[in-house]
Amino acid sequence: MHKQAREAFNSSFTEKGYEEFVESLSSAFPGQLDFRVAETPVFVPKELTGKILRASDEIIGTLLSPDFRAKTHRAVPSSQNVPGENAHTSFLAIDYAICRNAAGELIPQLIELQGFPSIFGYQAFLSETFRKFFDVDADFGYLFGTNSLDEYVSKLKALILGDEQPENVILLEIFPEKQKTRIDFAVTEQMLGIKAICYTKLIREGRHLFYERDGRKIQVRRIYNRLIFDDLLNYPDLQTSYHFTDDVDVQWVGHPNWFFRISKFAMPFLNGEFVPETRFLSDYQGNFPSDLQNYVLKPLFSFAGTGVQLHLTNADLGAITDPENYILQRKVAYEPVIQAPDGLVKCEIRMMYGWPDDAEKPELLISLSRLSRGEMIGVRYNKDFTWVGGSASFFEH
Repeated sequence: MHKQAREAFNSSFTEKGYEEFVESLSSAFPGQLDFRVAETPVFVPKELTGKILRASDEIIGTLLSPDFRAKTHRAVPSSQNVPGENAHTSFLAIDYAICRNAAGELIPQLIELQGFPSIFGYQAFLSETFRKFFDVDADFGYLFGTNSLDEYVSKLKALILGDEQPENVILLEIFPEKQKTRIDFAVTEQMLGIKAICYTKLIREGRHLFYERDGRKIQVRRIYNRLIFDDLLNYPDLQTSYHFTDDVDVQWVGHPNWFFRISKFAMPFLNGEFVPETRFLSDYQGNFPSDLQNYVLKPLFSFAGTGVQLHLTNADLGAITDPENYILQRKVAYEPVIQAPDGLVKCEIRMMYGWPDDAEKPELLISLSRLSRGEMIGVRYNKDFTWVGGSASFFEH
């Protein structure tokens, strides 16, 4: 997107260099990299950065409103309500499509948001590795609020560990060794000293939780939660000592309830220049827009793009028996803005925030980007393409 930075990067790019770059990522954490890494980072010009930050500030303003929790009460299913909810989320991720307005300017358009941690460890590792293998101009940086990787790791430690020792803090997942994002678990362990522990390995004794390591039983005092109910429901026959909805004596960093509250469910409450029109399907009371080709249907309680419908008819929408659990969102037109050797590529940028319990508002820490040539962002829409996949964003100072 930044013309000079793009031209400089592309002129120095080689396939051999890219292969060595990916090999470096893989060899640092053997067997952990399980998704495609794009050939290039995204270079974001100052003007677009300003619009992204303004859009995020407006969204955060809504999240800070006194009635936000009351408005999102229905978002948390009663059967999946976890005790011990914090006053606010510990994490915030805001996804933007990069588009072009009528004046020809690049603008962000909100796609989704989530009150759930993203890949904070891996993104720093990836961004640093890009700098090692490619010519990234010194006028571009990937961090916000810190000036070095060490400062970033210190801030992440304070947020995730709090006052606890690393062995008393766990990254919680279901079968973490099988997750696509497991390289982030490995990077996080290296950075913070906390291990990814499987939900099935937790031992409950009264209100206390434990896990075993090297024959020792270690108490869990704080949970960096990466587990979502969608994944857990894939294993209905699990026999476990601890159940996600149990009331136990732990601190949550990323409480499960905020995954529901700050999600697609929150989007109808947002508005602004950079927020596409979004309403609960039930709000239409059967009077759907006449230009349905310009809308996308999204189920509220799904993850990673499952259930999204791009091509709609009145009959499709009328047949839905629980319209209160869907949103209808005006489509945005991703602008192909990344110049690859063989054409242009679309881009999405996620801004990633941390929010300590005692802080007034979330703090922007880092970002990620995803490149796509397919109909949607995501692996299954981009098979057999190059210059697509997960990547890093570098912002012009």
